[in-house]
Amino acid sequence: MNTPAEYFAEMYRDADDPWSLGSRWYEQRKYAITAASLPRRTYRRAFEPACSVGVLSALLADRCERLLSCDRSGRAVTAARRRLAGRPHVRVERRVLPGEWPAERFDLIVLSEMLYYFGPADARALLARAVESLEPGGTLLAVHWRHPVAEHAQSGDAVHEALRAAPGLLRIAGHEEPDFLLDVLVRPVRQDDDARSFSVAAAEGLA
Repeated sequence: MNTPAEYFAEMYRDADDPWSLGSRWYEQRKYAITAASLPRRTYRRAFEPACSVGVLSALLADRCERLLSCDRSGRAVTAARRRLAGRPHVRVERRVLPGEWPAERFDLIVLSEMLYYFGPADARALLARAVESLEPGGTLLAVHWRHPVAEHAQSGDAVHEALRAAPGLLRIAGHEEPDFLLDVLVRPVRQDDDARSFSVAAAEGLA
């Protein structure tokens, strides 16, 4: 079963930023590692579901020509829009996933702290939608908390195990700490693509 909608309503009922995403050093450091792990300097069109109050969105906005961020919480969407005001290339929408996954195509999808809210079946469905909407050569980055949370439908470790086994994706980089896991995957362009096909150094003529 998925984490119930009431959990999110309760979290945002009395706080604009219930996880203190805008103030904790842990989050600031994790977001810096997330942004630094993106293999391209810039992306044309990116999608960030479960954006919460838009702290990571602001970093992604600096790397993307167009960014669609969304969250199921209306209060989170309002806070994210306020944080991202003045950035006309960013859209923040209220969407409930996986059912309201956008029909657009993206060269970057960032799944940050969201997949563990879905049971295995819906998580697989969401990943399938992500692969379908990812352009060949596009990047999928996922990062999730590893410690137990009673309201989570799955653990962060289970989520990343499934992610690494998802068809249609090639893992090119990862980062592991006691607190979180991060994986960078791409949708291959050719059948014989491997991680070396997406070398950042080779792309700049260094290798």
